[in-house]
Amino acid sequence: MTTLEDCRALDAQDPLRALRDQFLIPEGVLYLDGNSLGVLPKAAPARIAEVVAKEWGEGLIRSWNTASWFDLPQRLGDKVARLIGAAPGEVVCTDSTSVNLYKVLFAALSQQKDSGRKLVVSERSNFPTDLYIAESLCRERGFTLKLIEAGELQGPDSVLTDEVAVLMLTHVNYRTGAMHDMKAVTAAAHAAGALTVWDLAHSAGAVPVALNESNADYAIGCGYKYLNGGPGAPAFAWVHTRHAGKFEQPLSGWWGHAAPFEFTPHYRPAPGVGRYLCGTQPVIALAGLECGLDTVLAAESFNGANGAMAALRAKSLALTDLFIALVEERCAGQGLALVTPREHARRGSQVCLSRDEGAYAIVQALIARGVIGDYRAGDSQMPDILRFGFTPLYLGFEDVWNSVEHLVQVLETGEWRRAEFNRKNAVT
Repeated sequence: MTTLEDCRALDAQDPLRALRDQFLIPEGVLYLDGNSLGVLPKAAPARIAEVVAKEWGEGLIRSWNTASWFDLPQRLGDKVARLIGAAPGEVVCTDSTSVNLYKVLFAALSQQKDSGRKLVVSERSNFPTDLYIAESLCRERGFTLKLIEAGELQGPDSVLTDEVAVLMLTHVNYRTGAMHDMKAVTAAAHAAGALTVWDLAHSAGAVPVALNESNADYAIGCGYKYLNGGPGAPAFAWVHTRHAGKFEQPLSGWWGHAAPFEFTPHYRPAPGVGRYLCGTQPVIALAGLECGLDTVLAAESFNGANGAMAALRAKSLALTDLFIALVEERCAGQGLALVTPREHARRGSQVCLSRDEGAYAIVQALIARGVIGDYRAGDSQMPDILRFGFTPLYLGFEDVWNSVEHLVQVLETGEWRRAEFNRKNAVT
């Protein structure tokens, strides 16, 4: 059985342990919710203050040039590219994941408008905003959204028929932590004549992603989860170079114009992924996002040419393996069931547990103790979920031990049954 001393020994041997010093983590908090909102980088408050007081306050409008505000979406996009298997010039940081999904899905559907294919396929368990955006676009564009269950993409009766125009998936499922084989799924979609749209919200900065190697078509992702960009941080969009210059996205704002300051009355799209920009960019938010990206890219120094993600992935798997083992050793008989896949190749950087009773209240009791995870409501297909994210940049093995120790106490004492832990908050 693993002991607390074993966990401390693992921390002492951890080559990434110094990366934790990049963050401001409240005393007494064990933060297992970086898959929902990343921790504040120490560099962010000073950098944001500099943008506000000096670049805006003193430089005023001149800072679009003197402080290089103008190229922030592309410059940050190049940093994201290093984390998702893309090349420089292929990614822009802008807008939200929902808005970016609207743009790339519109472009993909435009590509397929004369193909006779009329289905957009996604999983019923996909993140709801993705389904809402797809539902709206399909209604607008004359397509039909078909929702499938997890696992229906495999086997002889695959849903990838000659009716499918676009396969839209989240790489790592937000509720279960299950991860798709992007390369294999993309190849199967292409063999069937479909395009792929990937949501990397729970992948970027958490697991290795290889967009170009996988030959994917379109991808979007989030800036405020594992990329530590702050609440509501700008998201990103990637389009394969074979598509980037061919199809216009629907939100043809002036920032995506080939020459915004020519002020011509007619739209001329920028070359490549630059046309996926829309309006004037949120400079202060982008400055915060850059601080978050730099915390992830700092892991490159531990892995050289192999990039930041290989080193982070190895620790992520070790942390999640330990959490699973400790929960199963120490919480046996308490009604918890593992939802996240055990296989490394199918697991993201989170562990999800289900329980027939009290899942929400158990999470609230843990939060009151300083162990911050979150809860996701179940449905007819899946029970309620206790969700724990593991960000290897700032979590250690002793943190895992202590988190499970608190979970044991909450369950064994029945602490979760207290009334205050059973009152639902607006954000769960």
